[in-house]
Amino acid sequence: MILRPVLACIAACLLAASAQALSVLNRGNGGEPRSLDPAFAGTVAESNILGDLLTGLTTLDAAARPVPGMAERWDISPDGRTWTFHLRQASWSDGRPVRADDFVFAWQRMLDPRTGAPYAYNLWVLKNARAISKGAMPPTALGVRAADDRTLVVTLEHPAPYLPELLTHDTAYPVPRHVVLAKGGAWAWVENFVGNGAYVPKAWVVNDHVTLVKNPRFYDAAHVRIDEVDYWPTEDSQTALKRFRAGELDTQSPIPATQIDWLRANMPASLRMRPFLAISYMPMNIARPPLNDARIRKALNLAFDREIVTTKVLKLGDPPAYGIVPPGIANYPGGAAMDFARMPAPARLALAQQLMHQAGYGPDRPLHLTLETTHDPDNKRVATVLQAMVKPLGIDLEIRSVEQQVHYRNMQIGEFEIATAVWVADFNDASNFLDLLQSGSGNNYARYRNPAYDAALAQAQQESDAARRGRLLLGAETLALKDYPWLPWRFRVSQDLVQPWVKGWVQNVRDYNRSRWLWIEGRR
Repeated sequence: MILRPVLACIAACLLAASAQALSVLNRGNGGEPRSLDPAFAGTVAESNILGDLLTGLTTLDAAARPVPGMAERWDISPDGRTWTFHLRQASWSDGRPVRADDFVFAWQRMLDPRTGAPYAYNLWVLKNARAISKGAMPPTALGVRAADDRTLVVTLEHPAPYLPELLTHDTAYPVPRHVVLAKGGAWAWVENFVGNGAYVPKAWVVNDHVTLVKNPRFYDAAHVRIDEVDYWPTEDSQTALKRFRAGELDTQSPIPATQIDWLRANMPASLRMRPFLAISYMPMNIARPPLNDARIRKALNLAFDREIVTTKVLKLGDPPAYGIVPPGIANYPGGAAMDFARMPAPARLALAQQLMHQAGYGPDRPLHLTLETTHDPDNKRVATVLQAMVKPLGIDLEIRSVEQQVHYRNMQIGEFEIATAVWVADFNDASNFLDLLQSGSGNNYARYRNPAYDAALAQAQQESDAARRGRLLLGAETLALKDYPWLPWRFRVSQDLVQPWVKGWVQNVRDYNRSRWLWIEGRR
């Protein structure tokens, strides 16, 4: 008679032990993702998730360096323009083999103008890719072909020694051809999703969380130690910090700058900050009057005191930015800066007022402009500081705060005047930042068009000597800075909070830590 309760107790204990053994990672991920389709990804929040779901020819190791992914190895022709990738034996999460044709299909789809992929320009290094994006050639003209199921031959427009790093990006991921053809755009819905990464999606509760579970068919599944990853949208970094302190989040980015002194004093072991390849800037929509007037754009740049904002408002250790390309970029001489960078603050303000007067504006004839930002509290603080700094110029700056998804959509379609933006390097090369101002680039929010700038970029991309190429790219950056299409203001340091029980976290210049390399040990 007592056997049944004993058995019930044993079963309950076994279930509890099993649940406790399940390793779950809760990641604060900034904003809400828009899509799980790499053709429509555009934010770090989406890239974090997609990097767990899909694996390109190359992938990121624990320190965010490019290593073999779907490709076990590759050969490069003597002129650097033809790369032959040899694929490993790997499966999609539905058991179908990953084939070279999946890459051909994915890249043609990415570049097809009918797809409308904002990041398509990231693949313009491929032969005929730009012409395809412009609708001048069919997608089948792309310089990539499947020699057989496990051999992909890629022809480039110009040598690109950074290609292994570029191929880790979302735009270069394969998609399951058989599923996309069957489901269309719905292939990326959770219930239809088929991937080749370390995880597969289990659930997506909009504005709440995205749940991923371990993919047993991933080629390196034996070394993946986290069973479930929950990505939480944490646009409000103040609320996210409370959740982190309560143990509800295992990692969180960004941090609220208002709490930096407290964090340094009370949670130094969890605070992970170091320079990485990223910039905060404010694009100005120069396709719209009055921001088509370079004098007004320069005046805004002059009036914004970057040193005060970085050292007294945010206090995160970010270097003030007067250029486009962050320090530490590979094969780049650096040193480009706006011509007033060494000018004292009072002289900057006087010149800004003079330029506004020449443009027909001032305190007696104010100019109304709108700055759009996200709900992030630090973005709002910086916007308020800019609002006060430009008031002496006669600029009445209205601040509008919207959700992150809406914000980036507005920038892409040109529905803004001034906006806040962040760019994190897709690969370690100056061109990845300078391409943001290239004519036709999907992320050229400023609508900047300068034929001389485009020509300088094109010339640099044809140069095989790294030093000469770097100097040509520096010349392009110098050209753009004279036109003031942006208000660049800080080069970023990473802002990560990591619980002590999260192991395997490596600080790096890309600020990526894929879940497959992490594990939980000693959770409280």
